[in-house]
Amino acid sequence: MKYLHTMIRVSNLDQSLDFFVNKLGFVEQRRHVNDKGRYTLVFVAAPESPDAPVELTYNWDPEVYTGGRNFGHLALEVDDIYGYCAKLQKQGITINRPPRDGRMAFIRTPDGISIELLQKGAALPVAEPWSSMANTGSW
Repeated sequence: MKYLHTMIRVSNLDQSLDFFVNKLGFVEQRRHVNDKGRYTLVFVAAPESPDAPVELTYNWDPEVYTGGRNFGHLALEVDDIYGYCAKLQKQGITINRPPRDGRMAFIRTPDGISIELLQKGAALPVAEPWSSMANTGSW
């Protein structure tokens, strides 16, 4: 058995690509547009794990997607969780669960899908402003 990818439905493809590519640093691998089926698939992956892409499925006919938390979450490993979270904040992304422990944080995609950020290796020493930062919303 081989893991292939994770699929999430997105309501705005441009907004989701901006989030994954421009803000998180993913790379677009391939795109498939199906005029007859009225959908677009875009596969994106973190640079260090190209074999574990996320399939962004955009259905052209509007739908309301709810329960993004029911999906669970995507998990990303980062070299410096404090620096990465600070970079995301500067780009306007809310850190829903700050990395108070130096190891784990949560953010959400524009469609409400949770993304867990994990520190690569051992947890970083507890540091401000993160250690006293409260949760924002749900994660």
